[in-house]
This record gives sequence, structure tokens and C-alpha cells, in this order.
Amino acid sequence: MTDKLIIFDTTLRDGEQSPGASMTRDEKLRIARQLERLRVDVIEAGFAASSNGDFLAVKAIADAIKESTVCSLARANDRDISRAAEALQGAARARIHTFIATSPLHMEKKLRMTPEQVLEQARLAVRFARKLRDDVEFSAEDGYRSEPDFLCRVIEAAIAEGATTINIPDTVGYAIPELYGAFIRNLRERVPNSDKAIWSVHCHNDLGMAVANSLAGVKIGGARQIECTINGLGERAGNCSLEEVVMAVKTRRDYFGLEVGIDTTQIVPASRMVSQTTGFVVQPNKAVVGANAFAHASGIHQDGVLKARDTYEIMRAEDVGWSANKIVLGKLSGRNAFKQRLQELGIELESEAEVNAAFARFKDLADRKSEIFDEDIIALVGDESVTSEIEHYRLIALSQGSETGERPHAEVVFAAGTTEFRAESEGNGPVDACLKAIESKVQSGAELVLYSVNAITSGSTESQGEVTVRLQHSGRIVNGVGADPDIIVASVKAYLAALSKLHSQADRISAQG
Repeated sequence: MTDKLIIFDTTLRDGEQSPGASMTRDEKLRIARQLERLRVDVIEAGFAASSNGDFLAVKAIADAIKESTVCSLARANDRDISRAAEALQGAARARIHTFIATSPLHMEKKLRMTPEQVLEQARLAVRFARKLRDDVEFSAEDGYRSEPDFLCRVIEAAIAEGATTINIPDTVGYAIPELYGAFIRNLRERVPNSDKAIWSVHCHNDLGMAVANSLAGVKIGGARQIECTINGLGERAGNCSLEEVVMAVKTRRDYFGLEVGIDTTQIVPASRMVSQTTGFVVQPNKAVVGANAFAHASGIHQDGVLKARDTYEIMRAEDVGWSANKIVLGKLSGRNAFKQRLQELGIELESEAEVNAAFARFKDLADRKSEIFDEDIIALVGDESVTSEIEHYRLIALSQGSETGERPHAEVVFAAGTTEFRAESEGNGPVDACLKAIESKVQSGAELVLYSVNAITSGSTESQGEVTVRLQHSGRIVNGVGADPDIIVASVKAYLAALSKLHSQADRISAQG
């Protein structure tokens, strides 16, 4: 068994199943490029058969990514598998990931199939996929709650038909580390041809044990692939967190005895990009990537760290991508310095026109904010890139006022396509007044399900505010993100960005797994 641990990132597929985390093709492509800089082994780009939009996203990523293996999910049927193979045609390295549920509950209630029918469908699906690609992964959905005897038969058949990776998901987050590790080990010991495939774990975080279960599957069970997401993103309570398992294996190499190929200095930039794109804010005390992950408030801790960092720090902040030099640029900085900093932050803009546009936004921000931090640059570039390809609604001007004892009033000028609107309204506060003014003209009928404010940098009232707005309409959930030193402006930007996504009518169908 190899001592290399394969990191399989499913941020763009399973992570996208979080309500409101659905991404456009260009957003997915930007994150995929960051995952390649992170040196992720396998990027699960999406579920090609679920929609035309997801097919095009998988195809764009397959065409662009050269170092990582690009993977597409497919249900265990010829149509899904053919669609995945078609989307992956341009990939330097490609994998088809096919799955079918194997637990008694799923087979009876969801699939309405007998165990023998499931076994045969799994066999035929892997056989067909292997004709199209040499790299085929088979997943037994809800594998942990499956009957071991039946699961062994399915896995043996899948490997016999050519599956090169076998994944045993804890789909509903039910597992306990010791038991899950023993479950994987038992399967590997009982399946006669188990040594012909790499074993993989895919754990959900419903009981807060996704990382622990994944590591137990590796250490106790002998798995050599972990499926995970940036920031632990995913439906319900999320997935196993990439940054946590990677740093656990690297920090405790003495225990795990495994190597990972990840460039850990790209972890924080990847975390920030995913958070900004999806609008899912990283909690301050989140391991590795949270704002407080390397902060020491206790006097005793501070004293110890000043004397010797390893008294309280088991990792170095800079090793995971936290910048040692936070203040990078100011209003007198030139275009070349700005462009160089973009490169250092791992931000790749497609053309000189995009660089010029980003630099103009930077200069505008520098006129309003004396110190520009890395986080500010990431936000201003992301704010533009996330919305540019689908921007239907655009803020032109904003005027609002509020005073004690008086009802706040706002006047907003915004564009919808080529039409300019001027709207005004009162509200319970300045943000409420602005959004009601916009709605008086747009009349979207959308329900506001989330309004969240997060400071991009700390320690100053000059800090940019980042606002996330999540809207729901006719079963669709979208989010918009806006950043600005003026929190009212950021709120309006976020609301208009969300309305633009609703207007785009992007087709999104959630995958399974």
C-alpha cells in the first residue's frame, strides 16, 4: 500500500449542494484553478448529467486543468456515464465516478430495487465506464449503513469490472471513528480482490465527526484517499474539511506516516475564495482557516508564544497561507506593484483589461481607506469577478439618511440591463429602506432568507464590510455578495448580485451522494 494519501476535493460537486452555494461556470473554473494551485490530486468538477450548466462547467474545467485529475459524478446508468465521459474529453487526466445506493433503506425506499438488481446495475455501470475511461471510481451510497455481506459482493464485482477506486461513504454522518475505521478494515479483509483498488472515505459532518471518521478510515481501515471540501462546505452540516485533514496528516506525520502532495500555503487563499464565492462565512474559531486560528488572547499563552512559538503553536500561520505582511499597498502604489501582489496571492485574471479594471477599483478603494490589506484585494477582485458574467442589475448611485426619531429614507439609482431606474422608500433602517426601494421597481417576489455582515479585516472602523444576501424564489436559492467600506453600499451590491443570479435562471439540479 502506497504511503501517499490522495486528496479528492469535491467542493465543486458535493460542496455545491449547500443551499445557496450553487456556482456559475466561471465561478467553478476560478475555484478549480485555485485547487490546482493547491495541488489537489483529484478535483470533482460536478455532476455532468444533472444539467446543461453543470455539463459545461465540467467541460470547461476538464479543458483548463492540466495537473490534477478532473472527475465527474454519474449515477449507475449509461446515460449519466456517457455524459460524464463526454464532458471530460478534453482532460489531461480524467476520472468517471459512478455510484448507486447499497443500504437496505435506500434500496427499498429510494431506488425501489432488490439487492440483486442493485448488484447487477453496479456491475454493468462500472463495466461501461471502464470502456470509456481507465480511471473509474465506484461509490456505494450510504455504504456505512449497508449490510456488510451484500456490500462485499458489490465491491468485489465493481473491482472485477475494473473500478480503480472504491469509496465507502458515510452519507448521512452516522459513523463513529473507531467503528467506521473497523468497518473499512473489515471490508478490505473480506473482499478477495481488495488489493486491486485504492480505498476511499467520504464522510459527512452531521455529528461533527467527519474529519475524525475520515482519519480513522485511513489509519484503522487502510484507506488511501480522503474525499473532502474547502471549509468543510456541503449540504446539511457539511463534509470533511480539506484543510483539517491535510494539516492533521502533515502535523502528525509521526502517527499517520503518510505524505500529501498539497501546497499548504494555498489553503487560506482557497478558503477565502470559496467563502467569497458562495457567501458562506468562515467562523472565526474554525481550525486552520478561521480568523482566530492563530490568535492568542490569554496572557500566559502570549508570553509563551513570544518566548518560543511552539509552546502553543503546532503549525505556523504562514505555512497555511496566512500573510506575515498584512499591509501590502496604499494609494500611492502603482499598477505593477498591484499586479505583482495579485500574483503572490494566487489571483489570475484572464486579460490585461481585467487587470486594469481591478486596478481602477483598487485605486478607488485606496482613496477611501488608508491601509489596503490582502483580504481587501481578494474581496475587491472577487466582488467584480463573481458578478461580472451574470450582472444584470448594477448600482449607479445611492443616497440614504436616518436620524433619531425619524424613519430612515433611501433613494437608489440602479440599472437593469440597459434600463435605468430611480427608486425611493422608507424602512426600519437604512438597509431595509434601500432594499425596499429596489423591490418597488424590480418586484422579484423573492424571500430574503439570509442577511449576513462580516468584516473583511479587523481592528479598524475603516475595514470593508462584506455582506451576503440569500434569496429564495420558486424553489431556487441564490446568494449575492457585496463588499465596500460603506456597509449600506455593500448591502445594496449584495442584493443586486443575488437578483442578477435569479434573473439569469441558471439551471441547477442537486447531485446525490
